[in-house]
Amino acid sequence: MNPLLCPAMFIDRFLRHLMVICCAFALLPAAAQSMRVKEIAAVQGVRSNMLTGYGLVVGLDGTGDQTTQMPYTGQSLANFLQQHGLTLPAGANPQLKNVAAVMITAELPPFAQPGQAIDVTVSSIGNAKSLRGGTLIVSPLRGADGEIYALAQGNLMVGGAGASAGGSKVQINHLSAGRIPGGGQVERAVPTPLHVGETVDLGLNSHDFQTASRVTDAINKALGAGTASAVDGRVVRLNAPADPGARVAFLARVEEVRIESSVPSAKVVINARTGSIVMNQAVTLGAVAVAHGNLSVSISSTPVISQPAPFSGGETVVREQANIQISQDKGSLIQMGPATQLADVVKALNALGATPQDLLAILQAIKASGALNAELEVI
Repeated sequence: MNPLLCPAMFIDRFLRHLMVICCAFALLPAAAQSMRVKEIAAVQGVRSNMLTGYGLVVGLDGTGDQTTQMPYTGQSLANFLQQHGLTLPAGANPQLKNVAAVMITAELPPFAQPGQAIDVTVSSIGNAKSLRGGTLIVSPLRGADGEIYALAQGNLMVGGAGASAGGSKVQINHLSAGRIPGGGQVERAVPTPLHVGETVDLGLNSHDFQTASRVTDAINKALGAGTASAVDGRVVRLNAPADPGARVAFLARVEEVRIESSVPSAKVVINARTGSIVMNQAVTLGAVAVAHGNLSVSISSTPVISQPAPFSGGETVVREQANIQISQDKGSLIQMGPATQLADVVKALNALGATPQDLLAILQAIKASGALNAELEVI
């Protein structure tokens, strides 16, 4: 019988060939991940600047500041009206329910030129119930040096809603802050040292001597020897052309240079407020034995009535008797073997059966014993 005509033999031979191919691919080395220079470094001096300002939001539907408790809102409105030729009578304290004092924040991007629009964020600093439907009147935005770099004005976009009646209140999302897309207009440009000097410095996002060395080697290989030199674990210095156009094209080529990603340093990040624990793939665990038990304290009070004797003239007294109980769960000693991969570390920690809050103390104790090969960072 022709073996090609037998379905069973054909399927068996096909599965064998497929298994050989899969095993061959499994034996191949994993392709090294690469990233561009622009993803791990930035040109020093080319950065954004923070702007802040103070202003008033008008047009609110009775949800503004209560001027009796927030006097600066009424004072700000009086100053604004005086600039437009309207002076309020002395001692006047208007009850303004449609006005709210706000703080304005924005980010001035690098190379921003006068006339460019930027987004601004508006946040209430008083007791306004909602900024929904309000309009920000023109307000200056200042930098850290006190100079005005932009002006802000426009209608707020608040991603929420709320209603209240009869002492009941329903609210969705946050109503005390909003955003004005393109609500800021740049009035002054910030000079950057991009075209100053014969060199340009690249600042790495994280200090690492290995990454700085790899970036230097990759740039020299792509653009020629002597183009880049590592100053330290954070800065890589480039010999850039003097012509502005050629320098921009040169930096564009530098940003597209690819380097192989290095293995990150082992780190465990712990958020003590939320109990979150995050660790990267470089974390390893040595052999260690852990015992952990939970301690709980419960306090309960029982009312006790003290009744005086008949015709004694005394009064009935109600007292509380407190009952305090302390219980501690038994914690058996668990042996955790060495783990060289992240999955093994997670499996070993899950074997303890501890809550995330308990793991905070357990990880610190394992680190102190020298069995956790990682850096602990508490945020």
